[in-house]
Amino acid sequence: QVQLVESGGGLVQAGGSLSLSCAASGIIFRNYAMGWFRQAPGKEREFVARISWSGGSTIYANSVKGRFTVSRDNAKNTLYLRMNNLKPEDTAVYYCAADRTTDGVYDYWGQGTQVTVSS
Repeated sequence: QVQLVESGGGLVQAGGSLSLSCAASGIIFRNYAMGWFRQAPGKEREFVARISWSGGSTIYANSVKGRFTVSRDNAKNTLYLRMNNLKPEDTAVYYCAADRTTDGVYDYWGQGTQVTVSS
């Protein structure tokens, strides 16, 4: 059974930082590219960041570029998202997802973790 479990969300003031984790099980983690997405209330889910299976390649949404850093530890089957200089508009449920191929269609999704940034 595949599980992606996010953790690390919470309430933070604007300008603060948070680190999210996504623990994977039931898959060969190193074979998957991984992504972070978020969904704010009343809005569609949007792409945040993506990292290749090796960690050697990353992509970010323009809205988070320079503030967020995606990384992974294949030995620990864990994906990370370091979020700095948080803004109220970063408030959302954050999801991690796993992509076995390079077609951008993610095969597995986590349940999400809430991030709330107060102004």
